[in-house]
Amino acid sequence: ILVIYLFIFLSACTSSPTHEDPSDKLHSPNSCFATIEIPAGTNKKYDYNESSKALEQDHVKGEKRVINFLPYPGNYGFIPNTLINAESGGEGEALDVLILAESLEKGTKMEILPIGVLLLKDKGKEDSKIIAVPWESKLRVIDAPDFATFITEYQAAQQIIQEWFLNYKGIGSIELLGWRDEKFARAFIKKWSTKNKTK
Repeated sequence: ILVIYLFIFLSACTSSPTHEDPSDKLHSPNSCFATIEIPAGTNKKYDYNESSKALEQDHVKGEKRVINFLPYPGNYGFIPNTLINAESGGEGEALDVLILAESLEKGTKMEILPIGVLLLKDKGKEDSKIIAVPWESKLRVIDAPDFATFITEYQAAQQIIQEWFLNYKGIGSIELLGWRDEKFARAFIKKWSTKNKTK
């Protein structure tokens, strides 16, 4: 019985979301890990709480936050070991990522392939979104391993994602700065990586 309880405890520990990632297990220098906070097709806003080490539903004016718009068009989350601090014009949070795949359970950690960046500002602060597909091709809903393929073969998907982020907080609340490719995305992630930086 003790062994069973120990197994359950260890399983719970390993399944909890975290800002750390097992980068030594990456399949490629072009990939990275992400943690999903909000499954595709849902509209309840969850955020990772660094203090409690858990996903918690966001609150606005004491009420649980629900996006008053169409559901998320992909799995939304963050890239561990990244931070755009307030001094650099960010919101003091990890980089946001939208993973184009079937709906995945919140808290899922997975290896992703960044294919682009949607550059945005929210009330004057950096709020750009990494756009990615799962590293495993069998988990992808679109066959777009790079930005060129994404914007030529899936231009409608690109437009849907852009319009969603420009409108989910209300008309005119988000400023569009443009799109960038996968090379920019990798450099962007590296730029805001907290690894090898002194605290």
